[in-house]
Amino acid sequence: ITFYEGKCFTGRKLDVCGSCNSFQDQGFLNRVNSICVQSGAWVCFDHPDFRGQQYILEHGEYPDFYRWNGRSDHLGSCRPIGMHGEHYRIEIFEGSHFRGPSLELTEDCSFLQGQGWDKTCINALKVYGDGA
Repeated sequence: ITFYEGKCFTGRKLDVCGSCNSFQDQGFLNRVNSICVQSGAWVCFDHPDFRGQQYILEHGEYPDFYRWNGRSDHLGSCRPIGMHGEHYRIEIFEGSHFRGPSLELTEDCSFLQGQGWDKTCINALKVYGDGA
C-alpha cells in the first residue's frame, strides 16, 4: 500500500509492506490525501498504534480522501488484513453481548435476507477459524 500527501498520487509518499504502527516514525506526516493499494486488503487507522476510526481499503486507487474517508485526511497507522485459510465461519447476532437470534455463515453472502436473516440490525459477531 502506498500513501501520498497530495491528491491524485502527488507529493511525498510512504510505501508500506506490513504493519506500520506510526506513519510519523517513518518520517511521514499523518496527512494522507490519496492511496494506492497494490494488493490485499488493509485496515487503516486515523491515529498511531492502531487506534481511532478504522477504514478498510481493498485493492484499487483512492485519488482523494473523500473516496476512503470523507471527513478528514488524517491517518496514523495501518496493517494488512489476513485473508487466508480455508476453515472459517462467522456468526452474527441480533442482540449485544452475543445474545438473541443468530445466523452462522461459511461463505460470502451479499444479501442476508436471502439466508433467512429477517432482523433489521446486527449488534455482535464472532469470527471463527482462520478467516478475516
